[in-house]
Amino acid sequence: MRTTRQREEETQAGWDLHCHTVYSDGTLNPEGLVREAQEKGLGGVAITDHDTTAGWADAGYAARENHFPVMRGSEITADHHGISVHMLAYLYIPDNPALQALFAATRARRIERTKCMVDRLAKDFPITWDDVVAQAKEGGDTTIGRPHIADALVAAGVYPDRSAAFAAAVGGRSKYFIPVSSPSVESVITAVKEAGGVIFIAHPGATSRNRFLLSDDDFHAFADRGLDGLEVRHRDNSAEQQERLAGIADRFSLLKSGGSDWHGAGKPNVLGENRTDPSVVAEIVSRGTIDLVG
Repeated sequence: MRTTRQREEETQAGWDLHCHTVYSDGTLNPEGLVREAQEKGLGGVAITDHDTTAGWADAGYAARENHFPVMRGSEITADHHGISVHMLAYLYIPDNPALQALFAATRARRIERTKCMVDRLAKDFPITWDDVVAQAKEGGDTTIGRPHIADALVAAGVYPDRSAAFAAAVGGRSKYFIPVSSPSVESVITAVKEAGGVIFIAHPGATSRNRFLLSDDDFHAFADRGLDGLEVRHRDNSAEQQERLAGIADRFSLLKSGGSDWHGAGKPNVLGENRTDPSVVAEIVSRGTIDLVG
C-alpha cells in the first residue's frame, strides 16, 4: 500500500496518460513502464496499447508490486471521413462483448493490412512476414502493425532505427503504404461508453498525421455523443493547436489531458514530457467503471 506521504506527492505530480508497451508497439513491458515512471517522479501512468487489453494483467501486477498507480486503457484507431482519429479509452469493463468484438475486427484488419504492406516491401527489401512476426515481443498477444515492419527492416540493416523507417518506406506517404480500415469515431464512442469507459481523442491537432484536422463542429458533435476529453498536450500538437484545442475543450465542456505517447526506445518521445493534471485524473476515475490499480 502507498503511504500517506506518497499519496500526497501523487496529488502534486502529473500523470502520463498515453503509454505503450510490448503488448502493442512499445519496447518495454508494463513493469518497465512502471519503473521508469517512478524514476521520473510521475504521479501515475496509463497503459494504452493499441486495440487490446492483453497487457492489463501485467500492468496490474507491476502497479501492485511497486506501489504505483496505473490507469488501464487502450488506444483505438477510428476514422472520420478520411481523417485518422486515435482515441484513448480508459477504465472500461474489459470483457464487454461489443468492445471486444470491435478490438478483434480492428486487429484482424491491422494484420491483413500489414501482410499486404510486407508483400509490397518484399519486392524491394529483404523482409518476410516471419521477420515481422518475430518483432512481436508478446507473440499472439501483441497488436501487430507498421512499427513491427519498421523493426524488421531495422533488424535487416535497411534502416538505423524505427524513426528512419517511418520517414521512408513505412511512412504514410510511401508507395508501400496501405491505409487500414477503421471504425467510425461515433461507433468507438458508443462502444466505450457502453463498456462504462471514458473516451478522449489523442493528439487531435497533429498536422503531421493528417492533411486535414477535425473541425470545431466535429468536436461539438462528438461531445454530444459522449466524448469526454481531448489530449491537448502532446508533442505533435503545435503551440497554436494546443491553444485552439484548449479553447474547444472549454467551449464544449471537455476534459484536457496530456500524454507523451511513450513507446520506450520505439520513439524519441520521453515518458512524462506532457502530463495530465491530477484533478483531471480524479475526474476520469469518477466517470470510469473500474478502478486504478496499485
